[in-house]
Amino acid sequence: MPANPQLWLGIFFLISGLWTLSLLDTAGKLLGMAGYHVVMIAWMRYTINTIFMAATLMPLYKRRHGRSILHSNKPRLQFIRAVALLLSTLMFFSVLKIVPLAEGTAMNFCAPLIVLAVSPWLLGETTYISRWIAVAVGFAGMLIVIRPGGDIPAHGVVLGLLSAATYAAVSILNRKANRADDPMVTLFYGGLVGMVLSSLMVPFFWSPHTPDATEWMILASTGITSTIGHLCMNTAYRHAEASVLTPFAYTQIISATTMGWLVFDQFPDGITLLGIAVICASGMGIAWVEHRRAHPLRKAIRKPA
Repeated sequence: MPANPQLWLGIFFLISGLWTLSLLDTAGKLLGMAGYHVVMIAWMRYTINTIFMAATLMPLYKRRHGRSILHSNKPRLQFIRAVALLLSTLMFFSVLKIVPLAEGTAMNFCAPLIVLAVSPWLLGETTYISRWIAVAVGFAGMLIVIRPGGDIPAHGVVLGLLSAATYAAVSILNRKANRADDPMVTLFYGGLVGMVLSSLMVPFFWSPHTPDATEWMILASTGITSTIGHLCMNTAYRHAEASVLTPFAYTQIISATTMGWLVFDQFPDGITLLGIAVICASGMGIAWVEHRRAHPLRKAIRKPA
């Protein structure tokens, strides 16, 4: 385990961000079950998120860098990435209307394995047999989760796979965007474009009934939790390397399972838990291998007697 206090701080922010994002997913599922369209949920999430960032991140970025947060070296890439992020949000909220929280989160965790599979072609990264083994094991775990005859309906499985593929595309675009611009620019563009596009769509998907006080609070919470969650995630990766943090990302399965049990009285059965464990083991295993590959152990230099 890392001994550097900065690494521990990164782990703390990562886990805090993941638990906060599980609150966002819980709110999205609650609203979906209440009959709200996913476009309306996404609109509220992106609108509050962008207003909050405009009030906080925009002046902070201007003070630090002396230019607007809207200044991007690759604006077209930022736009494409933001559109993919909005699609990913709509897909995942659609999945959560059908699938229990833990299972939906587990299927989405196949996204990093998809990225591993396509990275040699799309990112120009070197391929290794260990990566292909991790991909194969991870998909085997997902087959256990979505096993034929299980509780997940067929259209929920299809949506779950599409959600994972879309999230994988977002992950690839994240890497490219963050190479071109500061992560704060990427974060702001994601919120701004998502707000504008969802605002254009939401009049066609508005709920026929007026939300009550509780529903307004849940709707508003989606913007707050998404902002705090992603800020924590960005802060985590400023304190520690991705290869160190990746295994801890799978703790979101714990937060999703906990919230699914507490709020929806849904707890995965033994076979589903086995599948989730296989997916997590695959991801954590390849993260450890990649970390060792990037940081090979140095041989100790023996002093002469």
